[in-house]
Amino acid sequence: MHPITPQQPHPLFNTAATRRMEQQAASALPPHTLMQRAGLSVARLAQALAPHARTVWIACGPGNNGGDGLEAAMHLQREGRRVVVTWLGTPEHAPADARQSWQRALAAGVTWADEAPPDMTAADLCIDALLGIGIASTAPARAPDHRLLAVLAALQHSTAPVLAVDLPSGLDADTGQFAPGFALPAPHASRRPLAPRHTLSLLTLKPGLFTAAVRDAAGSVWLDDLGVTSQPEPPSAWLAGPALPAPRSHASHKGTYGDVAVVGGEGLVARGLGMTGAALLAASAALHAGAGRVLVALLDDGQMAIDMTQPELMFRRFDALALEQLTVVCGCGGGEAVRTVLPAVLARAARLVLDADALNAISSDAALRATVASRAGRGQPTVLTPHPLEAARLLGMSAADVQAHRLHAAQQLAEQFHCVAVLKGSGTVTAAPGLPPTINPTGNARLATAGTGDVLAGMVGAHLAAGTPAQRAASEAVYQHGLAADRWPAARPLTASALARHITGG
Repeated sequence: MHPITPQQPHPLFNTAATRRMEQQAASALPPHTLMQRAGLSVARLAQALAPHARTVWIACGPGNNGGDGLEAAMHLQREGRRVVVTWLGTPEHAPADARQSWQRALAAGVTWADEAPPDMTAADLCIDALLGIGIASTAPARAPDHRLLAVLAALQHSTAPVLAVDLPSGLDADTGQFAPGFALPAPHASRRPLAPRHTLSLLTLKPGLFTAAVRDAAGSVWLDDLGVTSQPEPPSAWLAGPALPAPRSHASHKGTYGDVAVVGGEGLVARGLGMTGAALLAASAALHAGAGRVLVALLDDGQMAIDMTQPELMFRRFDALALEQLTVVCGCGGGEAVRTVLPAVLARAARLVLDADALNAISSDAALRATVASRAGRGQPTVLTPHPLEAARLLGMSAADVQAHRLHAAQQLAEQFHCVAVLKGSGTVTAAPGLPPTINPTGNARLATAGTGDVLAGMVGAHLAAGTPAQRAASEAVYQHGLAADRWPAARPLTASALARHITGG
């Protein structure tokens, strides 16, 4: 058993693959072995997380996830804890392994309660063993009964630490979203802050643990493979590993790291809608991420010729750019003006990052969409960096649908446009045709501020310009972007311009 940190990559397995691996492992072991291992692991982690806990409340569902909780209850009771168990199953209908663990918990002398304890402050630790991976996006919708919802609400609003067994109940292991009917209202703002949340993933790590709503509900994630080390299944996705700047050779020069051209920043000053800031943020990020030179072609009719705060940026007219030799970052603050330059950019740019208004223009123009898709056949790598609404426009669906299936949406974008797609958000997903998607483990809510997406686009451009393959360039930039936010001093405001200057390219 070990905690999951951003220090190494991890294979992720969806629900179907996990179930196949579980069945294969169970068939090679004596009955009840996996549940015994799981329950012991839960009990050990519970004691490590709350070594001074005297009372532990365990909510157990009717299936095998509940059986894991019952097995843990037996161990914790034997260790001298007062264990209170709310079991939503019955001996007559429980799976054989869960029934055996119920008998062991009964013999150990645990206390049984039909509902959640009325005074949750009496519990020093809560264990969520209600559903685990019993909910999947491919399973038929199942409405929770009132008793299950009441117990789930007690767990979600608990002010005692909560340890989830395999997955926070009600959340989909494949998508990271609440299943229909399981999303409960947040506790009232006047309540005390919730205590830490932890999740012990059993046998495999699941993709949904690291993206969308699960990231908040899961808290710190731990893995116990239950002694099953073989992985006959190919990973469904990967949790990205470290991506730190490589040391630069003494013999290198600015040409070694390539030229980035930022095209965007529509200047509608007369209408009070100037958007040059977005392009300058992308350019600043490319500069600080290590690009050899950064050119800026603002779509502002030449109103800006120099940035006195960053004189390293070289301003150019768009028609003066040698696109065939450049890595182009196009769309940041581009407005409607970007539509006039997109055909040339798509046809000629050697390497290309498409963001913001460039993506919006492409979503509504079939000819532009076809040109994007054709770039791969000409050996011109392309990276799309949409947020969920931009991805929804490109895919012809709602942003809610994108968020409900983030990995699938990113993969759809990659396959449709023959490119690398970076779907931004909690647990940013990077997808490429024919490869399992990767989920980024770094980053936090402080990135939810204007301009940080422009910074990411510039960073991807810098990595591409240095000759890094597109999928790796995108994954590395996303990782470093999030890592900078994770390392940001708590007392210092995080703004996009400060973030751009904080990025280092080695």
